[in-house]
Amino acid sequence: MLKFSKANAKTQALANDAELAEYLTDKRKIYSLDLLSGYSCPYAEKCLSKAVVQDNGKRKIKDGKHTEFRCFSASQEVQYTNVYNSRKHNFDMLRKLSCGEMVDIINQSLPRDAGIVRIHVAGDFFSQQYMEAWYTVALLNPSVLFYAYTKSLRYWLNIREFPILHNFVLTASYGGTHDHLIDEFNLRSAKVVFSEAEAEELGLAIDHDDSHAAKPTLRDDSFALLIHGTQPAGSKAAVALKTLKGKGSYSRKKTKEALTMEQV
Repeated sequence: MLKFSKANAKTQALANDAELAEYLTDKRKIYSLDLLSGYSCPYAEKCLSKAVVQDNGKRKIKDGKHTEFRCFSASQEVQYTNVYNSRKHNFDMLRKLSCGEMVDIINQSLPRDAGIVRIHVAGDFFSQQYMEAWYTVALLNPSVLFYAYTKSLRYWLNIREFPILHNFVLTASYGGTHDHLIDEFNLRSAKVVFSEAEAEELGLAIDHDDSHAAKPTLRDDSFALLIHGTQPAGSKAAVALKTLKGKGSYSRKKTKEALTMEQV
C-alpha cells in the first residue's frame, strides 16, 4: 500500500476556507501523497534538488546545474529519515506499475476519510501514465478534491482534451524546462517570487495557504508563491528569505487576513 501523509500546517489551513469546507464535512480530512523530490520530477530545473545517499549511509542535498532556489521538500528528505523512506517507498512502488495498476493501488490506499488530497507536497508526475492514473482516481472519487502543482506540462497538455473534472485542479509551476508552454497554451500557473513587491509588479495575488491552488473556482487564475524552505547560504534566495521572515510575511495572522479579504 502507498503511504498518504496527513496535512501539514499549510495544507491544513484549507479547512478555514468557506468554499473548500464542503469537501471536509463528516469529519473528512486533508492528505497528501508524496514522492522523492527531484527523482520524480523529470522537468524540474530552477528548483531541482535531490537527497543523495552517501557511502556512509547519510544523506546530503544535491542541487542541479541550473538551480536558483532549493526545493524545500528535498531538504526535508535530508533531515528526516522517516520522510525520506516514506516518499521513496511510494516512488519505488508506483514507477514499476502500469496505468491501470497505479489506479488500483492509489484508490486502494486512499484514506477512507479523505476530503482533500494534494497530489505531491513533494514530487511530480513522473510519466504520462502516472498523470492519467490520478485523473482516473479523481473520476472515481467525485466527492474528493484533488489538486497539484506540476512542471510536467507535456503530460498535462495530453489530457486537456479529456472531460474537465470539477475535483481535479492543476497548476503549472514556473521554473521547469518547458516554461514556454505556459504562455503558449495559456495554462494557469504559479510563480515563486522573492518579495511581495515582485508579486505586485507581476499583478499576481500571493497564495499563503494553498487555497488559490486548490479552489476549483480559481482554476483559471494564476498566482505567486513566496520563496520558502532552506536556501543555500549567501544565495539570492537566502537573502530574500531572510528579508521576508524579518517582515513577518509568513505569519499565520497574515495568512488569515488574506483569506478574509478574499471571502469578503
